[in-house]
Amino acid sequence: MSERPSNFNVPNALTVLRLVAVPVFGWMLLAHAHEGTWRTWTTVVFVVAILTDFVDGRIARKYDLVTDFGKIWDSVADKAITGMAFIGLSIVGELPWWMTILILAREWGITVMRVFMLKYEVMAANKGGKLKTATQSLAITLFCIGLWRTPTVVDVVSWAVMIVAFGLTVVTGAMYILDAVRIRREGLAEAAGKSSDES
Repeated sequence: MSERPSNFNVPNALTVLRLVAVPVFGWMLLAHAHEGTWRTWTTVVFVVAILTDFVDGRIARKYDLVTDFGKIWDSVADKAITGMAFIGLSIVGELPWWMTILILAREWGITVMRVFMLKYEVMAANKGGKLKTATQSLAITLFCIGLWRTPTVVDVVSWAVMIVAFGLTVVTGAMYILDAVRIRREGLAEAAGKSSDES
């Protein structure tokens, strides 16, 4: 039986770094929402934070450093940084609140569901979830770069990508719920089988 990797590793450190970046990014966005230079640096902070998500996953898989901590907190860190971005963009009036509320309800609702599902199985992010995160990240990046300027083609592209991200958010949320129902059903069936074997 192979030894389980320690939680003290580079991928998990990058996850923690992403969590630390959340308040920094939030302050930069809200305190300097309409200053061009600050918006550029705010975007840089967001992009660097999001890139750690793609890097830590690759490192974890390549060097067999996947841990339960990483499976759960990697997702939490993603939702924290993107959630701060959605809320911040709505506060400064660049994204409608209804869209932010629906996205966050899905994001945190699925996260809470995954925590409750730990009694049956660790639900790691699926490919659809990863595509959703990547699309959200691109949309947020374009919003951070473009909307403080005079309207340009960047704004049109930003909204197009954001609408796609919103659609993926809803669809992948439904997929997670269906997976959770299946896992719970299988877990209960397995528990019932063990109980009948013992009796």
